[in-house]
Amino acid sequence: MAALQFPCTFFKTQKWMDDYAASDMRCGDLTEEQLKSLYRLDYISDRVDPWTLTRRSSMDRPRSIFCCNLRGQGEKISSQQCANILFDEFRDLSHLFSVYGPYRYLIEKMITHMQNGNGVPFRDPSLDRALKEHVIQDKTTNSTRQLLQEAFNTYIDWENKHLPASDKDRLRKVILDGKLPKFNRFQDNFNGMGITVHDTWVTHITLKSLHIENDRYQAVVHYKVQDHFGLDSDDILNKTFSQFNFFRIWFVLQRYNQFGFKPFMTNMEATVRITGGRGAGKH
Repeated sequence: MAALQFPCTFFKTQKWMDDYAASDMRCGDLTEEQLKSLYRLDYISDRVDPWTLTRRSSMDRPRSIFCCNLRGQGEKISSQQCANILFDEFRDLSHLFSVYGPYRYLIEKMITHMQNGNGVPFRDPSLDRALKEHVIQDKTTNSTRQLLQEAFNTYIDWENKHLPASDKDRLRKVILDGKLPKFNRFQDNFNGMGITVHDTWVTHITLKSLHIENDRYQAVVHYKVQDHFGLDSDDILNKTFSQFNFFRIWFVLQRYNQFGFKPFMTNMEATVRITGGRGAGKH
């Protein structure tokens, strides 16, 4: 029976890599009227009013009894000044979701990338490290690493020291039954990964090599994951998200036709080693 040839990409999610037609990749496509009437974004910032291009006073808040008299009475500013102030507030508000850990600074870098990057894809070694840690440290029985370890233990042709090519689809089905690495765990609400990545858009998994010797094997598996740093209508209409100025500012900076800052692809990769031995997957 023919051996599987490497590298072999045996798993791809249904969504596409580099899908710039996705709903959360739109930008500059909504008017002030649409943002107010469809999404109830009359008030989005404590520092500026993007609709009148004015700075707000410290008393100009929705809950202030003076707001009706003061709104729109502040200093006039340019559209560029308004965007810069919104991005500063955007970064400051991100601290609510990024409290501790080595990834807490990522969200600020990604907001700044949205401000200056003109839609260029984003890469950072911290993202790769976070993905690798997630894959390795997930000890649950339906994690991709655990399931692949069991599959290799079971499907390797030990006599011929290879993995049969006919088992490629078995590997794919194993992953379909498992839990892909996503950053939607409880700790991700505070460590910076939940707000920067959270759910992921697409995952590709590739078996780069498989070394078999003395009834033991070492598989080198590569994960390529992509997410979108952008918001769609479902995001801003979500009651949980819409109550935070953080998401309201983000949506207006991205979707308002007077701003139109481009969302971008967030790319991350990780290579892990999976080891096992003959008979370990049999019960």
